[in-house]
Amino acid sequence: MIYTLTMNPALDYVVDLPKLTLGEVNRAKEEHVFYGGKGLNVAVILRELGFDSCCLGFVAGFTGDEIVRGLNEELHLHSQMIRVKQGMTRINVKIHSDLETELNGVGPIIQQQDLDQLFQQLDVLHDGDVLILSGSIPVSMSKDIYGDILERLSHKKIHVVVDATGELLMKTLCYHPFLVKPNNHELAELFGVEFKSIEDIEFYARELQKMGAQNVLISMAKDGSLLVDENGQVHHLGVCQGTVKNSVGAGDSMVAGFVAGYLSGWDYQEILKLATATGGATAFSSGLACRQKIEELLKQLQEGEKQ
Repeated sequence: MIYTLTMNPALDYVVDLPKLTLGEVNRAKEEHVFYGGKGLNVAVILRELGFDSCCLGFVAGFTGDEIVRGLNEELHLHSQMIRVKQGMTRINVKIHSDLETELNGVGPIIQQQDLDQLFQQLDVLHDGDVLILSGSIPVSMSKDIYGDILERLSHKKIHVVVDATGELLMKTLCYHPFLVKPNNHELAELFGVEFKSIEDIEFYARELQKMGAQNVLISMAKDGSLLVDENGQVHHLGVCQGTVKNSVGAGDSMVAGFVAGYLSGWDYQEILKLATATGGATAFSSGLACRQKIEELLKQLQEGEKQ
């Protein structure tokens, strides 16, 4: 079974306007509301690729009620979200204009009894299950939380994927997560360096591997992606060809593609192609990718390799 954990989901209010002018009334040209949160995005793409999953996480207030309704009735995802008493699930405003601008909400207040309930859910995971830890956490929570989860599950053979930044990521490495996926900017911030070449990125990806990560996947926007696999092999792949419409969820889509490829028994070069195709399919769509677009881009990558 695949489980996605989204500690801090959100309703994403996405607006398009020709130009954003500060200090004035700006009228949207187009608007959409999405059920946001990195783990939820992963679950949606996994479903497109034919894999069921269970969404875990925290929700609160009327916005949390809408998240649960949307997961069940519109996205048709299985969820076991925990309702907490204080605060509200975030509303994140994402403005697509001459520059992309985001305003992210705070999130609910997570208390000890809420964490205890989460740990009870995680205790039912079995050997061979996949747990995907994605994104930020509410400000009320400790940066140790992802590490605490891996420690609690360390006696089981669970494939843990960590898509997080800073301390949240670093404190999981000693528990040997199956996959970590920072982008190139997040990787540079982790080590306080500036990259000047692909060789620099590979070097620090290997540093994460030395610190405990089994597989390290680095997304690099227009420069493609780089994977250092658990066998120490390096795979580098460029981007798909298409028009970028949306960057939200592209990294989450890559995670879903990687997991789907691995569970399908593919080798790591083919897994990276699927991850790249899923990320590109979302980037070239107004929302998250559909299976048809993923398959189209995967074929593009496969044919490009033959040429």
